[in-house]
Amino acid sequence: MNITRQEIEDFLFHEAELLDEFKLKEWATLFASNGTYVIPPIGNPDADFKKSLFFVHDDRARLEQRALRLLKREAHVEYPHSTTLHNVMNVRIINNEEDAVKVRCNFSTYRTKREVLDNYVGVNEYILVKENGELKIQSKKVILKLDSLRPHGKVSIIL
Repeated sequence: MNITRQEIEDFLFHEAELLDEFKLKEWATLFASNGTYVIPPIGNPDADFKKSLFFVHDDRARLEQRALRLLKREAHVEYPHSTTLHNVMNVRIINNEEDAVKVRCNFSTYRTKREVLDNYVGVNEYILVKENGELKIQSKKVILKLDSLRPHGKVSIIL
């Protein structure tokens, strides 16, 4: 695919902004029709979802439902919504094929809620494609670089 790193960075910065503004329906539209969003177990980024418990393993329909659920008042863990700050850095193009581009970047996501600050850090692996002329996420894998999820113990936001 003929796409520059600047175009990729702009796309990833836009994704981060949508998440920080809690525009989750708009975030879901960034994914291709066969898009996936996964967070494998800590310390095992290549785990098989059939044999390991993932924090998140969503196809496009499921990630849309996750976005809608987090916007509802009934999602007690995220209502009122957390304040987040998603930082994207060290964007690298790993493989630029004719039909897709593989991208890795580091991330740090700060979340504050009820006077508690959590920080999630790690690496995002993307496969980006063009769908109907627009850049879309075919897959997003969030690899957490943490020893554990303590003290927060959960991932209730979209990383």
